[in-house]
Amino acid sequence: MKRLPVIAVFVAVVALSASCAYWGLQLFKPQQRPIAAVPMQAAPEPLITAAKGLFGGDTAVAAPSNYQLRGVVASGVGRESVAIIAADGQPAKAYPVGSEVASGVRVQEVHAKHVVLAEGGVPKRVDLMQDAPGSGGAEMAPPMPMQQQAPPPVQQPQQPPAPPVVTPSMRPGVDMPPPTNVPPRQ
Repeated sequence: MKRLPVIAVFVAVVALSASCAYWGLQLFKPQQRPIAAVPMQAAPEPLITAAKGLFGGDTAVAAPSNYQLRGVVASGVGRESVAIIAADGQPAKAYPVGSEVASGVRVQEVHAKHVVLAEGGVPKRVDLMQDAPGSGGAEMAPPMPMQQQAPPPVQQPQQPPAPPVVTPSMRPGVDMPPPTNVPPRQ
């Protein structure tokens, strides 16, 4: 009980000091200078197509003038696949998965009909070139029998066609190539 007046006096001195400090700062503070408002610029609307690559959506297609996919050697193991790419009008070269096509552009994935390139961390899809029939395109069609007026002098034994390349991304019955063991019509 003897300490109660000492504690009350201490609390009153602290409250008086705080009040004097607050009102002294209010009385002697400098005037506020006018500040010019920063002009607001309207932000451009984001494109919906720019968000397709987020969260596993479609990847962008690279410009055909930069990279052309000429062929694919797809294996069951993803790291052993090779893409044949012509970059910037140069002759086509074979690039395994993980190799650098150009500075900052790496082969990320190789599929049967397309390749995914990582350009600066952004995935870009490059589809297999589709040439006109008979121009030596990237996809080989089974040989058509030639209609000649004279019989060929010697027929060489035909080798059986290679089995189709099946990758883990293919769905049975949907993405599978047609069977190649059908003999050509005569």
